[in-house]
Amino acid sequence: MAVKRTYEVMYIGVPETSDEDITKLNETIEKIITDDGGSIVKTEVMGRRKLAYPINKKTEGHYTLFEIEGSGQEIAELERRMRVNDTIIRYMTVRVDEDRKTAEKHRVKRESRQSKRQEFAGGNESRDAKPAGEVPENQ
Repeated sequence: MAVKRTYEVMYIGVPETSDEDITKLNETIEKIITDDGGSIVKTEVMGRRKLAYPINKKTEGHYTLFEIEGSGQEIAELERRMRVNDTIIRYMTVRVDEDRKTAEKHRVKRESRQSKRQEFAGGNESRDAKPAGEVPENQ
C-alpha cells in the first residue's frame, strides 16, 4: 500500500464562470480524487478575487483550495484534467506533509526551550526567601 501524503491544490477559474459552474467543477474534482483512492480533507472556496498579475488579459478569477490526502496517483490524474480544462486559468499543487512535520518539530523544540527558560528564570523566585530581618520559625 502506498504512503498517504497531504497535498494542497489551488486553482483559479475564469472570472466569467458562474458560481454554479464552479460548484460543478469542484464536485467533479472531488469525484476524480475519491475515484482514484484519495480523500478530501478540506475544501475552501475563496470566491472571486483580484489576480496578482493579468493572465490572458484577465484581472480576476475564482479561487478554490483543496487539501487532499492520497498516494500521488490521484494528483497526477487531477493535474492532467486541469491542464485541458478551459475553465481553469492556473493551478498549483504543493505537498505539505513534510513541511508540517518539520514545523511541528520546530514548535516542540521552541516550546521546550521556552519552558526551560521559564524554569531557570523563575527558579530563583520560587524559593521561600525570607526578608532580611526575620528569624526562621524552628530556630
